[in-house]
Amino acid sequence: MSEEINKQNYSADNIQALEGMEHVRMRPSMYIGDVGVRGLHHLVYEVVDNSIDEAMGGYCDTITVEINEDGSVSVEDNGRGIPVDIHKKEGVSALQVVMTKIGAGGKFDKDSYKVSGGLHGVGVSVVNALSNKMVSTVFKDGKVYEQEYSRGKAVYPVKQIGETDKRGTRQTFYPDDSIFTQTIEFSYDTLAARMRELSYLNKGITITFVDKRETDEKGEFKQEVFHSDEGLKEYIRYLDGNREPIISHVISMDSDKGEIPVEVALIYNTSYSENIFSYVNNINTHEGGTHLQGFRTGLTRSLKKYADASGMLDKLKFDISGDDFREGLTAIISVKVQEPQFEGQTKTKLGNREVVSPVSQAVGDMIEAYLEENPNDARIIVQKVILAAQARHAAKKAREMVQRKTVMGGGGLPGKLSDCSEQDPAKCEVYLVEGDSAGGTAKQGRDRNFQAILPLRGKILNVEKAMQHKVFENEEIRNIFTALGVTIGTEEDSKALNLTKLRYHKVIIMCDADVDGSHISTLILTFFFRFMRELIEDGHVYIAAPPLYLVKKGNKKEYAWNDVQRDQANERMGGSAGIQRYKGLGEMNAEQLWETTMDPSFRTLRKITIESLAEADRVFSMLMGDEVPPRREFIEKNAVYAKIDA
Repeated sequence: MSEEINKQNYSADNIQALEGMEHVRMRPSMYIGDVGVRGLHHLVYEVVDNSIDEAMGGYCDTITVEINEDGSVSVEDNGRGIPVDIHKKEGVSALQVVMTKIGAGGKFDKDSYKVSGGLHGVGVSVVNALSNKMVSTVFKDGKVYEQEYSRGKAVYPVKQIGETDKRGTRQTFYPDDSIFTQTIEFSYDTLAARMRELSYLNKGITITFVDKRETDEKGEFKQEVFHSDEGLKEYIRYLDGNREPIISHVISMDSDKGEIPVEVALIYNTSYSENIFSYVNNINTHEGGTHLQGFRTGLTRSLKKYADASGMLDKLKFDISGDDFREGLTAIISVKVQEPQFEGQTKTKLGNREVVSPVSQAVGDMIEAYLEENPNDARIIVQKVILAAQARHAAKKAREMVQRKTVMGGGGLPGKLSDCSEQDPAKCEVYLVEGDSAGGTAKQGRDRNFQAILPLRGKILNVEKAMQHKVFENEEIRNIFTALGVTIGTEEDSKALNLTKLRYHKVIIMCDADVDGSHISTLILTFFFRFMRELIEDGHVYIAAPPLYLVKKGNKKEYAWNDVQRDQANERMGGSAGIQRYKGLGEMNAEQLWETTMDPSFRTLRKITIESLAEADRVFSMLMGDEVPPRREFIEKNAVYAKIDA
């Protein structure tokens, strides 16, 4: 009883200041990853994480996120409200301590929060430090309090500005354009994807996302409301909406026994890919970790036990591997850990060893119960596993053929590859070019010192609908593997990618700026996402941006990448300029292709990044799967952007 009273009496005594934040502005990437588009959006996530922490503690169920007309962002919740009383150690309001001291917050006091997400308490003060202006408004004990900050420093002390019957906190911040020099414009789709994800991971919470920069025909702001009653079960149905399930129900469980709450949902479908998404305290751990290890152990052990007992494996001439149990699987695992320890290159790999056993046990119990209660589904899953094992056996032979043909395996490079003379992979780039004609032009226009050209014949295989051995038997895909010097598969993990002998650190997809070209780009990106995801995650994959128009009048000429630029160029030339529409790369000569699309001093390359693995998986399965209606809806919604950005 006394512990509950202490939690409700959230006051300055619960706030602990750990260290100063003087060098946040000098080294922002240490705190938010980078100062590009990803880092900018991370600011929003950090503020929202504070509200989610209140929700996880049971003190908040409503969050509103708004992109304001002036480009700022506001986040409001109906939680307890950040304490405003005087902090004994610091001698100023606890609100000011939270907002201006890095590492200050209730997350470090176990009586205030059992678990929390975000950057372990550094979040909101870092956002404050990286904002030109930030305003905190607290609704608490019938009063409204406010404090404004400039680049992390308080402009004035906390003051009462009114009375209210609300409770909670509202944060509004304006990103500092001297730090975020690339852009300070927030993406609706990027933020909406994260808000949707959070609503599934925290069932029962309502997150309203509003974009005040855009209104509809009725003059109403663009907005979405995210709420989930079933949590991960609903998330699975959302992610797998474009795939055909092979079992009748989503298998799920929500266990809060012991110190580590575990929530899991999974389903099997007709695809050949494995898609497992793991979270710790709402953080997407895309490098996996001990919770993923526990999930795989529990799943494999339970299914293997059932399959052995069923006798269905008796005629199989080779062993079943862990990979076979996960083909066609879409799964989400979410755990709550009081003191998570993160490892890995991007600090998104869970390292807590004590997590393995409870997760493995919970998943094993869930699978065993489902198989016992659903014998028809159980047989279907085992049949899928057997087919996966047979396909893996065939894929191993096809993969070995690819390995033998890689340059490091002594088989030589693909005949179509025009290699560069530079030997340092960090200085080399390869263009994957649509068709032999454009490939020929690119070979003539390139800088042979560091630019290689690999023409691709027609549309490569759609790997979303192909078995693994068919992928490795495809000539164009084999050529990509061989040219890049990348190998795949080990005895321990048939899907492990080895990038140690990667021959080019820039892999550039260069296709026509039309519908067919966009389709080919998407096919190649689907292949990279399914079979070389690390290549994307390490920042090696780019899309070239050839112009759509040449605007020419007399000796003057300008290239245009969209209709607006075309019209502006025509206007600058006094109107009536000659306009050439490039239907494909083959319509440019070598000099034009070089100066617009291949010259590093002028070209535009779009780096491919993955903000959300789960959302990327859903989009690829929709675009390249069998379901036509959702694909048509997506294309219609994004057609205007596709024309400009494809």
